[in-house]
Amino acid sequence: MQIARELGDTLLRLAHRAHDPAYAVVAHHTLGVTWFYLGVLPTAHTHLEAGIARDPLDQRRAPVFHIGRDPGLICRLYAAQVLWFLGYPEQALARVREALTLAHELAHPYDLAFVRCYTAILAQCRRDVPAVHAHAEAAVALATAQGFPLWMAIGTILCGWARAMQGQGEAGMAQVHQGIAAYRTTGAALLVPYLGTLRADVAAHLGHTDDGLQALAEAHPLVEQQEQRYWEAEVHRLRGVLCLRQPGTPSAEGEAWLQQALDVARGQEAKALELRAAMRLARLWQQQGKREEARELLAPVYGWFTEGFDTADLQEAKALLDALGSSNRDGISMP
Repeated sequence: MQIARELGDTLLRLAHRAHDPAYAVVAHHTLGVTWFYLGVLPTAHTHLEAGIARDPLDQRRAPVFHIGRDPGLICRLYAAQVLWFLGYPEQALARVREALTLAHELAHPYDLAFVRCYTAILAQCRRDVPAVHAHAEAAVALATAQGFPLWMAIGTILCGWARAMQGQGEAGMAQVHQGIAAYRTTGAALLVPYLGTLRADVAAHLGHTDDGLQALAEAHPLVEQQEQRYWEAEVHRLRGVLCLRQPGTPSAEGEAWLQQALDVARGQEAKALELRAAMRLARLWQQQGKREEARELLAPVYGWFTEGFDTADLQEAKALLDALGSSNRDGISMP
């Protein structure tokens, strides 16, 4: 990732020297995507929005736009991911819809399969299960027809996750394993930590604690080795969730992982992941009788948000705050 960042800096200097906005889009796309995976979200957002701003449609006649994936399209797609992480789920949805519209206009099958997969990933982040299923199925169909094994594998994993969340647990898990095996055959590694958490999430849903912990144990080293920091907080959070369910594991170990998830999310300004970690930690403290501490942890994080109150995470946080605020330890009503 650091090598990619250095190359991106070089591209941006060359683009400025050439005074060509088409090259600037490529450079900002490269830097935005790289900073995203490094977990430096505000910087990623700045570059991705700069790429979008320099992306008039007539640039698509420029030779630099014929290298494969459309860089302006990818800027929109990754900007959607970054906006969700930063705590703006409605703005994220607007950006990904722009990407979908542009992909259909361009009618480039590879880009369209790419956009379908990443739209499904954003929906999975939002915990919008029907949308995950719809976009992932569309990605698999297109990737199968066109012969894109990478997008077929990712789509298969996301389809499996959605099926598991819709009540087809074992069938969904089998599909997740099938997709992960197919993904490994491509030689790709970029999304392995994220895909590992999907497997762990399904395992947690089914009560397969050991399988979930194994998936996270495989994912965690890649966070370090490949500097894929953007999903680090979720790897820690799910590890905490599963440790708390594992018989014989001290609750302090699970709590430590949750605290680590919270610290990482805060350091990255990843409000969406901070909310998730705070929710799980607050629920643990609630179970331990520390209701006031739980509310003091969660309330400021929830109160920061200005949009997306129809999303699953924010609805769950509101319900938990209502439960924590219904009474204190003496049974007196609280606001």
